[in-house]
Amino acid sequence: MSDLYKKLIDYTDSDYYPFHMPGHKRNFKEGLNPYTYDITEIDGFDNLHEPMGILRIAMEEAARFYESDKTYFLVNGSTCGLLSAICALTAKNDRILVARNCHKAVYNAIYLNELQPVYIYPEYIEEFGVYGGISPYKIQYFLDENPDIRVVVITSPTYEGVVSNIEKIAEIVHEKKGVLIVDEAHGAHFGMHADLPKTALSQGADVVIQSLHKTLPALTQTALLHIKSSRVEAKKIEEYLRIYQTSSPSYVLMASITECINTIKGEGIFLFEPYVRRLMVMLKHAKEFTHIKLMDKSIVGKNSVADFDISKFVISLKGTGHTGRWLYDNLLERFHLQLEMCSGDYAIAMTSIMDSEEGLLRLFKALVELDRDLRVYGEDLKKSTNEMTLMDYRLPTAIVSESISAARGKESEPLKLERAAGKISTEYVYLYPPGIPVIAPGEIVTGEVISLIQKYKKSGLQIHGTGERNAGTIHVIKENFKRINLVQGFYH
Repeated sequence: MSDLYKKLIDYTDSDYYPFHMPGHKRNFKEGLNPYTYDITEIDGFDNLHEPMGILRIAMEEAARFYESDKTYFLVNGSTCGLLSAICALTAKNDRILVARNCHKAVYNAIYLNELQPVYIYPEYIEEFGVYGGISPYKIQYFLDENPDIRVVVITSPTYEGVVSNIEKIAEIVHEKKGVLIVDEAHGAHFGMHADLPKTALSQGADVVIQSLHKTLPALTQTALLHIKSSRVEAKKIEEYLRIYQTSSPSYVLMASITECINTIKGEGIFLFEPYVRRLMVMLKHAKEFTHIKLMDKSIVGKNSVADFDISKFVISLKGTGHTGRWLYDNLLERFHLQLEMCSGDYAIAMTSIMDSEEGLLRLFKALVELDRDLRVYGEDLKKSTNEMTLMDYRLPTAIVSESISAARGKESEPLKLERAAGKISTEYVYLYPPGIPVIAPGEIVTGEVISLIQKYKKSGLQIHGTGERNAGTIHVIKENFKRINLVQGFYH
């Protein structure tokens, strides 16, 4: 037995509870051996890239359920859906309006199609230190200023569950004859209950990508791409899906997609009603905490937030003198609760309909205990770590010097982060999750960028994308200065 296989078995047999994706939470009673069902495109099982039989029927049924024109199964996650949609709907060197808090897959699409991004920044929620929504009025402004832009890409919900006003944004984009792509990877469960947000598809978005595995009972890598628009040529997107999806798609994954959709269709009301009720009870009682705060629907109506996904427990320590890393580590080590991620001032516990009442209660009791510890001991600790309470983790404004593709193609050299100010980056720097770049290739390394990376490191967060682990150095465009002799001219 391999070390990885053994580690998976040992972890599954332990008492660690998963407040992270995938949404099935390892909570299926009938344990299936995936090796038993792992096949290829044999007779009777259709072909994902040229569906004519069972897979075509399954995708048509999914389209009817989601009320889309077309729905496609994705076995390479939302990543391949984003790559396919953006590359299909743009041409080389096009300009594209992109929310700066988009996933790195969007930036990879910009690189592959050599696009010129125009960035729009979400609002910022000071109280929790997280990003809010994208303002429709800013969308209007940027499209007025850039009339050649025909494609807009935003993320809604965000990793933290913040939903933008998709209906208004779609209306503005369509008035400009544009197309709206929404990365709704974290919103596959939307529209399943009255207290959950509406789907972007139901509010006018043209192309919507959802990750089933993030919030619903489906295996990792499973996702959907929906089209609901006369402005989008489905055949073009299909061409790119054949490029970015494996030519040997897993039937175990595709069966997981169909089983997930069938479960929601048949049992959704019985699964979502008690689940949502438990979440609302927890959020109500969390208001009694004195130090820890859970984000809730009180943020709606401010900072361009149109709605909030209560299935995301965004647990904030802002102002306590502690970081999200401290919370994440304590919940893991003391209570054996594995969260999804941590950031500067907060951590995220992801929940789903597959969470047990016992599991949710374990989380709440742990938060009660940690809140009590902060109440009793917090002031002494706060004095020694006061600078942490003053940190601001919002993204700096990008200064784009050249395109991502141009920068990636140039000779580079590694520089110590502190010495890279004013240079042009040839790589990404980001926290993963959520995979939002602090800086992208072609952008100038500013003091703000350096400061934010240093704040992340000081908060104990792992930084990805740089040549050296945890951003000790950053690769920048190498500047080849020519030596000059005032008499003879340039040396060759």
